Amino acid sequence: MADSITLTIDGHGITVAPGTTVAAAIAGVTRRSVSGQLRAPLCGMGVCQECRVTINGRAHLLSCQTLCRTGMDVQTGAAA
Repeated sequence: MADSITLTIDGHGITVAPGTTVAAAIAGVTRRSVSGQLRAPLCGMGVCQECRVTINGRAHLLSCQTLCRTGMDVQTGAAA
């Protein structure tokens, strides 16, 4: 098992421990909905849908239910 996982979030490389969810990895990133409102995970179990991100080009994935993997490219929509 690897000691750390390296992935990209909004173009910035980060390193996290194995078992870290994508939601935890992006905890400090401000994200916005398509209407421009601030978004953040609320429930941590996939019900609220506020943690949706794009991973490796696949949109609307729940970051609270997705474990980080080496090489992931995560887009939070923060720049929108």
